[in-house]
Amino acid sequence: MTVKQLSLPDLVTSCLTLGVGGVGLWREPVRAYGVEAAARLVRDAGLTVTTLCRGGFLTALDPAGRTKALDDNRAAVDEAATLGTDTLVLVSGGLPAGSKDLHGARERIADALGELGPYAAARGVRLAIEPLHPMYAADRCVVSTLAQALDLAERFPAEQVGVTVDTYHLWWDDTAPAQIARAGAAGRIHTFQLADWTTPLPEGVLNGRGQLGDGSIDFREWRGYVEAAGYTGPVEVELFNDGLWARDGHAVLAETVARFLEHAG
Repeated sequence: MTVKQLSLPDLVTSCLTLGVGGVGLWREPVRAYGVEAAARLVRDAGLTVTTLCRGGFLTALDPAGRTKALDDNRAAVDEAATLGTDTLVLVSGGLPAGSKDLHGARERIADALGELGPYAAARGVRLAIEPLHPMYAADRCVVSTLAQALDLAERFPAEQVGVTVDTYHLWWDDTAPAQIARAGAAGRIHTFQLADWTTPLPEGVLNGRGQLGDGSIDFREWRGYVEAAGYTGPVEVELFNDGLWARDGHAVLAETVARFLEHAG
């Protein structure tokens, strides 16, 4: 998503040129290219698919909406398995229209995980609940803290459900380091993502993730937290940023690699 202006073949070429060995993919471009074709493309290049984004949006109240969401998440699991990644990132979903019941929404997520977890595990895929910053609670994700994500995940085996640690969403929370240790002790850190927090936030907020080093987050400190918790997996950079998307994608990826080495390496 950091360089969504690149086609999948161009992304692969750029990764190989820059020595990037793994890539987190999003469902929309993968589906547009063809899931099997994308899997071959990445596999033949020797790249690892670190995660697939995204599943989730599991808070529907009506039976038809719930069935549709579960079917879509099963499809996402199948896509992840085809791509060869063991991790599907979940953005849980916001409040349904007209509802103010956060607790009920979170319980519906748990109910859905009870169905999806075994399905995913049978296909070698783990579900990684991603808590989003509280400003997204109404419309995108009622899971706002790592503690809330773990409270859900811990109802299920770690090989089925864990969490995503994303600096953009968690950097403000002074309880996050302890929760990272909690997650690591149980083997539930399934992926670790970096993006910076810059202000002022853009209109619409969603595409406000800053390039590493442009904002307020100490990435080496956060790497220290996850590594102390025992995490040894890939570190992803995931930037939603209109300014970056308007630039040449190869240049943006080269800049991102350089910024990673400077601020998080």
